[in-house]
Amino acid sequence: MFPAVGIIVVIIMVFGGFIVGGGSIGVVLHALPLEMLIIGGAALGATIAGNSMRELKALGGGFAKVFKGARYTKQDFLDTIFLVSRLMKMLRTDGPVAVEPHIEDPKASPIFAEYPRLLKDDTLVHLICDTLRLVVVSSGTLDPHAVEEVMDNAIKTHHHEAIRPANTLQTLADALPALGIVAAVLGVVKTMSSIDQPPAILGEMIGSALVGTFLGVLLAYGFVGPFANRARQVIEADAAIYHVVKQIVIASLHGHPLPLVIEAARSGIAHTNQPAFADVFDGMRGR
Repeated sequence: MFPAVGIIVVIIMVFGGFIVGGGSIGVVLHALPLEMLIIGGAALGATIAGNSMRELKALGGGFAKVFKGARYTKQDFLDTIFLVSRLMKMLRTDGPVAVEPHIEDPKASPIFAEYPRLLKDDTLVHLICDTLRLVVVSSGTLDPHAVEEVMDNAIKTHHHEAIRPANTLQTLADALPALGIVAAVLGVVKTMSSIDQPPAILGEMIGSALVGTFLGVLLAYGFVGPFANRARQVIEADAAIYHVVKQIVIASLHGHPLPLVIEAARSGIAHTNQPAFADVFDGMRGR
């Protein structure tokens, strides 16, 4: 919702201010289609040239994140604490044999089935299952610091992949002002080829050429740049859930008491998604 509101505010304030200041919006509207064709076409071509098909598809997902917002809610973070804590408690009290069926086939696990939203995130499920599988096959002899290093590497690799759409959008935003200049220069070239025309016509042609520079800067700093920033915010907000998993697993492997493990994970969540202390511990009593 907020991105759409922001777009409307930018359009109204920029063009409204221009009109109120006595500008002729007709000149801008007349030049807009051609300038957008040049700038937009060049931006599209440069984006295609600079990215693989996989990254182009991810870019579409990045645009979607701008408008959809973060994937995970406070309840999802709470469910993650419950899920991982239950598995670690089972590993500690019942042993690896009890945990193994759940991590080998999480879709058939009655524990994972209680959290269908989490089960849809393959990265989250693999992080949990692969880490616990590593602990199980090592018969509990792994150094927690070594496990933490493996988890950090997995989270880092995922984040590197996930953040690419935001980086691509930022690269596009950085290029748009220059592409606007390209459109403006072409307009000036067109104007110079008609230098024998009356001043009124030349003035309109120069004005149309300058619309290219205006559009390039507006698109870069009014739309695409903010989209890149918003996509980065959403991606980083969603990535926090993986750190919750890591915190619980590593603290449990260090042998810390369960209340301390859970509180360490809860307190590391951003305030917008941080469950209340009572919600976590009341929920754990019934599990």
